[in-house]
Amino acid sequence: MRPPQRSLHAGRPPTARIARRSMSRKACRNLINKHHQLEKRQRQAISQGDKETEAAISAAIADLGGLNRYQQASLQGQSNDRGGDTSKVLLEWLSVDMVKQAERRPRLLEVGSLSTRNACSSSGHFEVVHIDLNSQEPGILKQDFMERPLPERSAEKFDIISLSLVLNFVPEAESRGRMLLRTLSFLQQPTGAAQRIFSGLFPSLFVVLPRSCVDNSRYCTDSTLESLMRALGYTLERIKKTQKLAYSLWVRSRVTAPVLHFAKHEVNPGRSRNNFAITLTSSDTKSQ
Repeated sequence: MRPPQRSLHAGRPPTARIARRSMSRKACRNLINKHHQLEKRQRQAISQGDKETEAAISAAIADLGGLNRYQQASLQGQSNDRGGDTSKVLLEWLSVDMVKQAERRPRLLEVGSLSTRNACSSSGHFEVVHIDLNSQEPGILKQDFMERPLPERSAEKFDIISLSLVLNFVPEAESRGRMLLRTLSFLQQPTGAAQRIFSGLFPSLFVVLPRSCVDNSRYCTDSTLESLMRALGYTLERIKKTQKLAYSLWVRSRVTAPVLHFAKHEVNPGRSRNNFAITLTSSDTKSQ
């Protein structure tokens, strides 16, 4: 029997209401790193059924300021004066002249949105829907992507979806796979109106991961990620790596195969490697 689909809230830390205050670059980095370390230990405690340790770690996360403080640090890290807005890369990759000449603006779904004032949103070239588990602005809908109602009409679908620093926040490998699979339900068909209006780079998926997820994982590399995405019907169109981040743009070029299966296999052994992985089971694809 297929296990019930977990909400993304299962991987989220408790939220604490705190006063906003500015943090230095070093303070932002330390808070984010500490938060991720505690999250990892919390997931281990949950998997082991260790309620006492889970509660202690939840308290430690709350002491850091919870999700609100973590998101404040992430938002400051993406501020324009620090050059951290990941949507700048997406805007550079897309053919803005082509978008301007189209009869309508492409629809963009930004999952895990921290701000309505990033490069893509401020450009005026897109019809943007912002969602996040813990909305920080009135223009961001508080919503779990895994629980968002499926579109019933083509007009409700999107030409591009952004998963910027989202997959790495999903707690389990199988949930990451289901998230990637679910993007297909929200994107326009690869041979539909979107391709006729916006030739080339639509419909597509923009993914940003910490570089360590593909460069220092036991189970995930650029090659394994591309194999999974190709099986889902995506073609790699653009890729870029900075010191900390890995950016990629995937164009939906065909309808996915009816049954897919990607298990967790060690492909990059080493004691210093992390355990980031993305898996997909045949039962997940059959349910789509």
